[in-house]
Amino acid sequence: MSEQVEQAGVHDGRLRVFLVDDHAMFRAGVRAELGAHVEVVGEASSVAEAVARIAAARPDVVLLDVHMPDGGGRAVLEAVRRSHPQVRFLALSVSDAAEDVIGLIRAGARGYVTKTISPDELAAAIRRVADGDAVFSPRLAGFVLDAFAARPDTPVADPELDQLTNREREVLRLLARGYAYKEIAKELYISIKTVETHVSNVLRKLQMSNRYELSRWAADRRLV
Repeated sequence: MSEQVEQAGVHDGRLRVFLVDDHAMFRAGVRAELGAHVEVVGEASSVAEAVARIAAARPDVVLLDVHMPDGGGRAVLEAVRRSHPQVRFLALSVSDAAEDVIGLIRAGARGYVTKTISPDELAAAIRRVADGDAVFSPRLAGFVLDAFAARPDTPVADPELDQLTNREREVLRLLARGYAYKEIAKELYISIKTVETHVSNVLRKLQMSNRYELSRWAADRRLV
């Protein structure tokens, strides 16, 4: 019976969607924008909360943020897929870094789009993922094609990058793009002092002395 209900949701045009993002304001915005297109059946802000609530809600598609404080989208995806393989995942992230895109796709996501996507485009992407298609923001598809064509069985790994936390990676990426500390704080919904702390940690871990060295390091790894 539950399978019949879920399939009915697809056929009558109201796909069941679950939101995973650690920013409440962003979730509220997505919920409001998608309300006319899909049925948002739940949301979560952490890995543990997401795994439990997705299992209860049984959505058709999960919109999944990549970086969260307690493990990130990949941890959610891997946990849910073991018990509910029918649920499909579409990554929705501020990050357009190659290693994030490839990592989520290797873990089983059906697509990856950035948060600059329009509401209509996002609704269309959700439907395509629910139908079994793969969906990517235009410049991201090349990352996936290159990675799987060149090294189909090799995981993306970088010992230096792996020592950074998800939040430190986000700060590093924005810093390398030329963002000021104030702009980074606004983008990530954190304080300027917190940004300064993350930058200090990144410099220490990578044994560098200034943001210009960090920018070159990030560019060499295609993080920007």
